[in-house]
Amino acid sequence: MVKEVKVKSILNRHKKRDEWFLDDYSVNPYYGCSFNCIYCYIKGSKYGGDELAAKINAPEILDRQLRQRARKKEYGIIALSTSTEPYMHLERKLELSRMILQKILKYKFPVEIATKSKLVLRDLDVLERIDNAAILPADLQRLGRGAIISFSISTLDEGLAKIVEPGAPSPKERLETMLKCKQEGFLVGINYIPVLPYLSDSEEDLDEMIRAAKDHGADYVLVGSLTLFGEKASDCKTLYYKFLNEHFPELIPKYKSLFGNSFAPGKRYEAKLAKVAERLCEKYGIKNRIA
Repeated sequence: MVKEVKVKSILNRHKKRDEWFLDDYSVNPYYGCSFNCIYCYIKGSKYGGDELAAKINAPEILDRQLRQRARKKEYGIIALSTSTEPYMHLERKLELSRMILQKILKYKFPVEIATKSKLVLRDLDVLERIDNAAILPADLQRLGRGAIISFSISTLDEGLAKIVEPGAPSPKERLETMLKCKQEGFLVGINYIPVLPYLSDSEEDLDEMIRAAKDHGADYVLVGSLTLFGEKASDCKTLYYKFLNEHFPELIPKYKSLFGNSFAPGKRYEAKLAKVAERLCEKYGIKNRIA
């Protein structure tokens, strides 16, 4: 039985628009995630903990908050979600994400979905109406779209994915789901975030991943690096090093050198990753940004 909680607020306004996903707001209908990806930055970071719970009153709270924003014409893209999976297994029964989308449609806000799940297909009817009806901020009207659907993948290796993303649909299923969304006319893309150092970040890996995205209809590809937080047993840094120790112990010295005392790889690594991703996106004729 999942824990049900009531919240006083559900709509988070960012101080600054996200440069990659273009969202001014975020909505997270759940705490935690049943996909249990071991690298998830929520585990151990300031953004969340281990609790799995449903924000059972989220739709009604969002209705009130969006009504206020709409009255002031404070339109902006709403990210669903930034600290949880909006289409985890609980969603099939609770339908919180679907009800949230209906509220977003009611007040004509644009939305950016980030998911690993096939369940997003259930809500294409609502997303299509959002896509056509949403009011975009003046500086984003060039998008011409009110709905963006992004699929997150860290590796195309099915065996590796089963270990690091044990509760999530396979990478192949995510690619196939994206293609179905594209065929329905949506703006879609892949978030290769995070790619895994020495496991899915080589130029050969990225070439295969970006080619697969192109072959499955992606309009854009975003590539980002791994972050590792926390020291507790349930934190992603601890879980990830446990995974390395069990499956790739020879990589541990490389990781320690790459990360040093930081939660992220060094700037040189980040710059090289961005440069390779940009070059490969150009090679396959695909954007490396949503806009």
